[in-house]
Amino acid sequence: MALLETIDDPAQIRDFDNEQLQQLCEELRQYIIQCCAENPGHIGASLGAVEIAVAIHKVFDTPRDKVVWDVGHQAYAHKILTGRREAFKQNRKYHGISGFPRRDESPYDSFGTGHSSTSISAALGMAVGAQLEGKKEHVIAVIGDGALTGGLAFEGLNNAGSLKADLLVILNDNQIAIDDNIGALHNYLLKVTTDQRYNRLKKSIWDRLGAGKVRKWLQRMIKSTKRNLIKQGGDTFSLFDALGFRYFGPVDGNDIATMTYMLGRLKEIPGPKLLHVVTTKGKGMPPPRKTRPSGTLPAPSTWRPASAPGRKATSPSSRKCSAPPCSTWRGKTAASWASPPPWPRAAA
Repeated sequence: MALLETIDDPAQIRDFDNEQLQQLCEELRQYIIQCCAENPGHIGASLGAVEIAVAIHKVFDTPRDKVVWDVGHQAYAHKILTGRREAFKQNRKYHGISGFPRRDESPYDSFGTGHSSTSISAALGMAVGAQLEGKKEHVIAVIGDGALTGGLAFEGLNNAGSLKADLLVILNDNQIAIDDNIGALHNYLLKVTTDQRYNRLKKSIWDRLGAGKVRKWLQRMIKSTKRNLIKQGGDTFSLFDALGFRYFGPVDGNDIATMTYMLGRLKEIPGPKLLHVVTTKGKGMPPPRKTRPSGTLPAPSTWRPASAPGRKATSPSSRKCSAPPCSTWRGKTAASWASPPPWPRAAA
């Protein structure tokens, strides 16, 4: 029996081992593709974020711990895992579930998100609220590299860093691949800096040193050493460090064992922290046609997964269409409206 068919609550996966989690991720990915072949939509980001969703629900006690998805297109696996597996077949349809997280749809949807850049500010508010009420809750914001370019995202980062809130930001970077030359030293340092014993020792040393010049000098020396040792991340590390976040990564966001390991470590580290994960957008999906925006599926009549009854798998790239995409017509129309009038202007 497929694992996914047995999951009605994310608490059911918390005892899964890595092999079971990997199988669940593969089943989730195929289920998303199959459902969206019948009901087209933007699924590229969700296919890449499957392991992120599974790891979050494996490690954290949702819905007591809060997760905010930015943008909502990343959250399909999250929806399926949180009791909406059958309802997902009616995703984005009349009387069906929303394509985005909705608070009135599920207690696991802690914030209503569409497009975009709002997750960090929203998660910060939840983290500060929990702190003021004395609640021991974890708050996670999952934001894509595209949404991170929004000004509101940087406002949230700046405020979270200054408030020292207990907040985890997962940066889902699906635009680059992890280089092979990150090396063993990078991986070793990553494990050391997320270790509980290391962080307890670090806190004890800083507390004993106080806020004097010796502490500041030692902190500058350590940060400089880390920048030189962890070459991958360079400017990225410096940026988030300057905003008051502890930066970890980059790590392979499509490796479920790595994701659960890292989230388990970061769960025990207080304060604002950012985990940089690299994922493959559209993982498991045939490559889209060049004229089609990345991460979308063609209409149901033109593509089906091989598992669809009575259908052979076909790729969008095998179709021929000479008509330009709708975005081209919209652009040309807008440009024509902005053109100067054909008649001569009246003399001033």
